[in-house]
Amino acid sequence: MEEEFEFGFTEDPKFSVERYEEMIRNQDQYFFDAQAFENIIDYYIEKNDPSRALQVAEYARNQHPFAAVFLIKQAQLLVVGNKVPEAFAALEKAAMLEASDADIYIIRGNLYESMERFGEALENYEKALGLAEETDEILLHIAYVYQNMGDYDTAITYLKLCLKQNMENQDALYELAFCYDVMDNQQESVQFYQQYIDNEPYSYAAWYNLGNAYTKLSLFEKAIDAYDYAILIKDSFASAYFNKGNALVNLEKYAEAIEVYRHTFEYEQPNADTYCAIGECYEKLEQMDDARAFYKKSVKMDPKLADAWFGIGVTLDFEERYFEALHFYKKALDLDIANADYWFAIADAEYKLGHMTEAEEAYEKVVELNPLDIDAWLDYSSILYEQNRLVGAIEIISQAIKNNPEAAELYYRMVAYLFAKGEYNEALSQLELALTSDPEKHYILFDYLPQLQENKVIVDIINRYTK
Repeated sequence: MEEEFEFGFTEDPKFSVERYEEMIRNQDQYFFDAQAFENIIDYYIEKNDPSRALQVAEYARNQHPFAAVFLIKQAQLLVVGNKVPEAFAALEKAAMLEASDADIYIIRGNLYESMERFGEALENYEKALGLAEETDEILLHIAYVYQNMGDYDTAITYLKLCLKQNMENQDALYELAFCYDVMDNQQESVQFYQQYIDNEPYSYAAWYNLGNAYTKLSLFEKAIDAYDYAILIKDSFASAYFNKGNALVNLEKYAEAIEVYRHTFEYEQPNADTYCAIGECYEKLEQMDDARAFYKKSVKMDPKLADAWFGIGVTLDFEERYFEALHFYKKALDLDIANADYWFAIADAEYKLGHMTEAEEAYEKVVELNPLDIDAWLDYSSILYEQNRLVGAIEIISQAIKNNPEAAELYYRMVAYLFAKGEYNEALSQLELALTSDPEKHYILFDYLPQLQENKVIVDIINRYTK
């Protein structure tokens, strides 16, 4: 004969769990009130044991068949187990018992959102808004849906409503920054966070996002001030230290940046990105042994971090160890085949090693990936010129001008090649275009062909534009 015991909500939740586990061991049938069952379910959820929590929810349903809460708990747990049809069925039953429970529509909205059925997700979230006492998380989810739909203006509206309900909702603060970033509207982002800080001056997240907005506007001094406030409020804020380090790098304050990056290690485990950033600072300071040491730490921690492999190559290139540098550049390229900077470095290293064919092929790849890279066009044409392939050099510069019609450097280089080829009239015509574009850069022509400084016709034309 089964023995029945009753356990109520006045008991310690841990005691309820112990009594439940005793019941399972003894194969008895104890009675728990609804609150005790909720405590037991929450205990197993916190212990990351959803299958046991689901088992308790089933027991609870049997003892409390008219309590919608256990169907809702069951639905949440079924979602975790990716049992979507069963979760929908549980929510349907819960709605029949207690249609005014906001959690039903929140969970259903989550399910539709994950299925990218955005209209149905919004419909359920709107129902939940009318039923829930606290609405900031629902407003946040509505904003997520609009983000997924690509409607960032509406997403921003709901994020602001969310923050109006709960000024401390960190997720909403970060999502708002993301939306402004996607819309490339940093000015409005700055304005919002400044107003927000006027009301919530101790919000480290707001100061941090303000710093990020200033960074994107290249206002690095202001960004550093904002990050400093974030750190003052929360001194363990590793991301603020890291981004402050990045801002210092942009101001070319590399030694200061290294110290700031090192602060992150006090509050979080060292990671590959930070090691790589420190390596880059040492590289800029031309302390190549230190730079290489940090780049190596970075790739040891994350062998797929292409920038760190590339950094090792840069340090070797600086030491004129071009063959070794090439090896590491290619390792970086294997991880990021479409990176124009990597191709450029490879082209330069191949050139320094005297591998003209390989250098030419690499430069061709650079300008294909980044046709706005003027230096690449100039270097590409230069290796053809050095091999007396004047026609090819002129063709490359012609392509470069088509892609960069405002770049005076290209016109001056074209003038040099045309003179070298003996096409003087065309050269003078191009010189006029170059001088019209930027007369102050006429020295480029003489840097490349110094003998032209003795050409009276050219000097007279230049004087007309510069005096």
